[in-house]
Amino acid sequence: MASIAWSSTSSGLIFNKSKETSARINGASMFEYNGLRAVETKQFEAKGFVSTSAVRYKRIKAMAAPTVPAPKRETDPKKRIVITGMGLVSVFGNDIDTFYNKLLYGVSGITPIDRFDASEYSVRFGGQIRDFSSKGYIDGKNDRRLDDCWRYCLVAGKRALDDASLGKEVLDAMDKTRIGVLVGSGMGGISVFSSGVEALVQKGYKKITPFFIPYSITNMGSALLAIDTGLMGPNYSISTACATANYCFFSAANHIRRGDADIMVAGGTEAAVTATGVGGFIACRALSQRNDDPHQASRPWDKNRDGFVIGEGAGVLIMESLEHALKRGANIIAEYLGGAVTCDAHHMTDPRSDGLGVSSCIVKSLEDAGVAPEEVNYINAHATSTLAGDLAEVSAIKKVFKDTSEIKMNGTKSMIGHGLGAAGGLEAIATIKAINTGWLHPTLNQHDLEPEVTIDTVPNVKKQHEVNVAISNSFGFGGHNSVIVLAPYKP
Repeated sequence: MASIAWSSTSSGLIFNKSKETSARINGASMFEYNGLRAVETKQFEAKGFVSTSAVRYKRIKAMAAPTVPAPKRETDPKKRIVITGMGLVSVFGNDIDTFYNKLLYGVSGITPIDRFDASEYSVRFGGQIRDFSSKGYIDGKNDRRLDDCWRYCLVAGKRALDDASLGKEVLDAMDKTRIGVLVGSGMGGISVFSSGVEALVQKGYKKITPFFIPYSITNMGSALLAIDTGLMGPNYSISTACATANYCFFSAANHIRRGDADIMVAGGTEAAVTATGVGGFIACRALSQRNDDPHQASRPWDKNRDGFVIGEGAGVLIMESLEHALKRGANIIAEYLGGAVTCDAHHMTDPRSDGLGVSSCIVKSLEDAGVAPEEVNYINAHATSTLAGDLAEVSAIKKVFKDTSEIKMNGTKSMIGHGLGAAGGLEAIATIKAINTGWLHPTLNQHDLEPEVTIDTVPNVKKQHEVNVAISNSFGFGGHNSVIVLAPYKP
């Protein structure tokens, strides 16, 4: 029997089927938790008064449920944001199509580490980039000095600009004060930083390179890309661990919506497959130790997962106001509908077990996008392959999306590892390619799925799927949550 109750701390009516669903979750009402609409919007007539045994509820006269208006998407072409270019550096190379084709065919990019001597490490494998070339994008002198983090950023950023038909001649004819750069990194120039500390300890401060500070700090990716291209709009970086790239997309979009810029070059970059980076994550006990079978190591939602696999790379999008993109005749490949960022406020490394921070972030992203939960049919999950994180994310997803029968969800990290600050950038590109191609890449190593995971994870083999609306999740140490909403562009 349905009950109707008014909470003095809630912002509206709550329609519940049981006492269990009427319970408040962590101090928030179910109306607040579900965000977009009441639990049920079915209209009915009730006679007299209906009360509950809970002291905090007041008795009120029963009324028909209000009609919940459909979410409204942005229609102003100055505030609608489209994607007009993509660029990346990945374990599968620097070409977008090659990257996605490898994902579609379930190729694992996880290999033994040989960049440094890892023979004594308890973890000796990762998503290490090999045979990287910056030819045509960075001059030789700078290339030798730069940390790989910034090399990846410059190549991915310039490739994205080229993909958007924003080469040097085109940019030189544009108002560069209206084009900004927002490429973040979770750890920055860790190789340069480690080398500087080593020089200090072994040889003294006079042997520290003058590039130690500039090439270590996390803002330098955006700065160097702007210096090379002359882009004078909003320029900074965000560092929120593994949530970094989505934070950058969210903030870049808001700069365009506010009128600060017409175009934003946004994404994430990381190069932490180093002695310090790997050693640090081993100390956190965060990494898989499946040294005897690296290809099987990253296994999101599988019962036998034992931690994430460290990866690296860069993923950059060109985000542009629809008005500006149409005016210059740009090729529009997708639309950014909205996004959100929240904090678990719980623990440095562990997610909230109830998933509240994640579910509220998803709800806020849908509200920002003007999208109802029923419209979403694809999720590129954070899915790192950690024991707690994988199930917390699924729990949060199931709280927001009551019916997941039409949703497909996959984990890009199962093939390329966890790119840390770059992860959201690489996964945004994978999401856009899914939108464009109608094919979802598989989640590898799905052999013994956790029973709580009742959503189709696209196990081991690609699937054809027409994406209506997609969300891409990224979460980071510190409890940082970020979600972006992407969809096919429709004029």
